[in-house]
Amino acid sequence: MEHLSLLEQVANSFLTSSNLPDSDTVVEALLQAEKEARQRKSSASFEQLIGTWRLCFITGTKKTRQKAGIVLGAGKYIPKFIKITLTYFLDQEQGRVNNCVEVGGLTLSLTGPIKFLIKKNILAFDFTQMIVKLFNFKIYQGYIRSGKSKEEKFYQEKINQQAFFAYFLIQDRLIAARGRGGGLALWTRID
Repeated sequence: MEHLSLLEQVANSFLTSSNLPDSDTVVEALLQAEKEARQRKSSASFEQLIGTWRLCFITGTKKTRQKAGIVLGAGKYIPKFIKITLTYFLDQEQGRVNNCVEVGGLTLSLTGPIKFLIKKNILAFDFTQMIVKLFNFKIYQGYIRSGKSKEEKFYQEKINQQAFFAYFLIQDRLIAARGRGGGLALWTRID
């Protein structure tokens, strides 16, 4: 369980400390947590994800030229001057997501529908609306990429046609997932 305490350390100290564990160690801890979650086959509920989470660590992926699948790239902490948050909330009976990126005075916020598959802890999403602000002055707000029609069709589409996160670690203070593209991510709760 050392890997869990290491991930908790990252989540708890990301915003307040510059003395964080080595990136390779964090990647190994994430992989170990994912492996254990597969063995346990435990399921979560969407309610456990409701709230605002700040992205603190990611891995990229390197698609290999052979048919060996996806190889993880180097893990990286998100620079603290870039604030990336993910907020899950209920909107009537369905859930929604808001992904917000803040750099300096620029804020980009993407929102859209989600669906959560309990048995696999997979959360599918689509960003259909966008708000752009510069120093709190709204520059743009509206649907993007045929967003209105995509929202109407979202719940009928198959998961393999949608962006998703496969969550393998859901705790009070942190969540971790593998994205559809194969990369890993770790968030810490901020609300």
